Amino acid sequence: MRFILRFFGILFSAGTVLFLVAAVVGAFFYWKYSQDLPDHAALANYEPPVMTRVHAADGSLLAEYAHERRLYLPIQAMPKIIVAAFLSAEDKNFYKHGGIDPEGIVRAFVTNASSGKKQGASTITQQVAKNFLLSAEQTYDRKIKEALIALRIESTYSKDKILELYLNEIFLGTIVPGRNLHGVAAAALDYFGKSVHELTINEAAYLAALPKGPNNYHPYRRTQQALARRNEIIGLMAQNGYITAQEADEAKKRPLGVNPRVAFPNAAVSNYFTEEVRREIAERYGETKLYEGGLSVRATVDPKMQSWARKALVDGLVRYDQSHGWRGATHKVDLTGRDWGLAVSEVPLLNDIAPWRVAVVLSTQGGNAQIGLQPKREAGNVVSKDRETGIIGPDGVKWTGRGVASALSPGDIVYVEAIEGGQGRFRLRQKPEISGAIVAMEPYTGRVYAMVGGFSYDDSEFNRATQAMRQPGSSFKPIVYSAALDNGYTPSSIVQDSPITIEAGPGQEAWTPSNYDGKSGGPHTLRYGIEHSKNLMTVRLAKDIGMPLIAEYARRFGVYDDLLPVLPMSLGAGETTVMRMVTAYSMLANGGRRIRPTLIDRIQDRTGETIYKHDNRKCVGCEAEKWSGQDEPKLVDESEQVLDPLTAYQMVSIMEGVVQRGTATILKQIGKPLAGKTGTTNDAKDAWFVGFSPDLAVGVYLGFDKPRSLGDRATGGGLAAPIALDFLKVALKDKPPTPFRVPPGIKLIRVAAGSGARAGGGDGAGTILEAFKPGTAPPDAYVARPDAPTAVPDGAGAAAQTGGVY
Repeated sequence: MRFILRFFGILFSAGTVLFLVAAVVGAFFYWKYSQDLPDHAALANYEPPVMTRVHAADGSLLAEYAHERRLYLPIQAMPKIIVAAFLSAEDKNFYKHGGIDPEGIVRAFVTNASSGKKQGASTITQQVAKNFLLSAEQTYDRKIKEALIALRIESTYSKDKILELYLNEIFLGTIVPGRNLHGVAAAALDYFGKSVHELTINEAAYLAALPKGPNNYHPYRRTQQALARRNEIIGLMAQNGYITAQEADEAKKRPLGVNPRVAFPNAAVSNYFTEEVRREIAERYGETKLYEGGLSVRATVDPKMQSWARKALVDGLVRYDQSHGWRGATHKVDLTGRDWGLAVSEVPLLNDIAPWRVAVVLSTQGGNAQIGLQPKREAGNVVSKDRETGIIGPDGVKWTGRGVASALSPGDIVYVEAIEGGQGRFRLRQKPEISGAIVAMEPYTGRVYAMVGGFSYDDSEFNRATQAMRQPGSSFKPIVYSAALDNGYTPSSIVQDSPITIEAGPGQEAWTPSNYDGKSGGPHTLRYGIEHSKNLMTVRLAKDIGMPLIAEYARRFGVYDDLLPVLPMSLGAGETTVMRMVTAYSMLANGGRRIRPTLIDRIQDRTGETIYKHDNRKCVGCEAEKWSGQDEPKLVDESEQVLDPLTAYQMVSIMEGVVQRGTATILKQIGKPLAGKTGTTNDAKDAWFVGFSPDLAVGVYLGFDKPRSLGDRATGGGLAAPIALDFLKVALKDKPPTPFRVPPGIKLIRVAAGSGARAGGGDGAGTILEAFKPGTAPPDAYVARPDAPTAVPDGAGAAAQTGGVY
């Protein structure tokens, strides 16, 4: 008996020692591997990276920015069928274990030992833990750290929160090139074009198959493996009681049904706009917030207007380019013994020039050219692999002034566009050398409805609307005339349209400006000077009121930050952007109030809180809980008044004359109230039109990126105004012909158009209604204002060598 007690005593002592040794070893390893692990606070505050999404004004998706494409969905909003599929596929004991599943470890060990198959035993919690590790290396050290983090996660989060993290974190492959999908919500959109709530049993099961290795179950490259794994998961869902056997049988019979979405239907026409938005967000909040912060951005762009603006600009660029002839094929390939389909598929493709396509000329016979077309693409993806052919006939090359055989030869790689109703017939196209920009803006808030910065963003990311600094030419004159009207002049004031020479000072050549047509016409009203864009009148006016004052008005309107106060600048010799010019004209249209142009209405963070809002006007009465007969809410605009509202209307009225009688009469055909001004710079290097209706401002610029003359006869009225016409015809089509708003205090008096004198009772033709401020109307016997002095202040000739602009 004593021996037995002694024996058990030894065993107990040995067990105690072993237990203590094991405890010490365990404590050592726990201490060793927990040194670099995140603490409980880090886990509790963890927020997974979420992509930023940019929506257009109508709610359509414009762009997404992310390193990991993820839409975060709370567990309460997660569909039960998704939860069932992933628990069945990944961790059926999830709600029973404490972060590590002993049953799963034993099962995996037995399976691996008996069958040779590799079966993992990582729980969902352990997979979430991987997101806290610095690497994904398959080592014992990492697995130990993973297990320790899993235990910490279980002590920090509820089971539902852990599952929420998992379903939003898990990598689910790439179905659209360049879009790495994380989380079930983003995957549902890209794989099936559906909200996660619309997924069927078979679709949810397919997504649940992907965590084991998305490439192993790719829907196109490994379809059979994908179907087998999906059906296996459907079976597990039935086995675990989430669905019935009948539902499982029906789901297994269905195809994969993968249907990748076209993520951004407006991307091709909005690239310049969305890139400008991306740049602004990055500058405002930083790259990390942009790509990981889950921001929701509502942009100001109107997709319809954006599309109309792009078409108008592209058509105008092509119109000018084609008028200067055919320059030849883009590339040339040798088709001898070579598959033409392979040859044309290797040509770099611009993805944003639809409906243009790339084609290779196969033969030229009988006055026609047979062509092979590059497969159609959407968002960079081939959507049709058919070997499509077509014909370019004489009508398709008419604009070149050549015959088909003269313009084209076999092996030529060219751009083509389908002729509407032509049944396989195409028109030859070429990428324009000229470039330009167009901006459309709401003049009361500065919201940019449309912005196109060139022919193709894929070809050149340089945005001519915001980045190209170019001379505005005569489109700057309304700023000069606004300064004059604000400082004593009236629309009927008389200014001499006669030669003037500006002495430049000792040792410098004098500057003698001239009108565009080289002629001068004597005394004319101030209105006439704008309507017919008279340089000599503008220089005399600027000389009289002083360039420092004009520089101040240019700064107020935001056209220039610091205009050199010399007379040639009065003709638009300084450099500015289309965006700045449209903003300035908007201030004329809105009654002289300062606006800030914006591409973004508001930004919300990942929790839905608004962190930026462009419109800061106060809404008086908007907080009322209900209507009880009170006055309707009012928006109070406290923005700075940069110009007298009466002066602004006088300028608007004068600029209406530019459309009715002046250099932009092409716009009269729209039949709606419009005001604007054309601009053509020295040597015709830049062509402009900037104008507005009562509720829409638009600016168009054309020119070469490396400035050179557009041609001897090129003008803003001939090149830029037709583009504005094409845009405004559709943009204003359904708008009523609302007249410009006349501010209180303006007196509309009929005057003789030629002299500005008050019209008599019997006068009819040759008179117009002119806008006057109180006390400035012409008397019954009008006396013309004497000509401004011609002396030049000392130093004013410093710009004598800058040349004239008109």
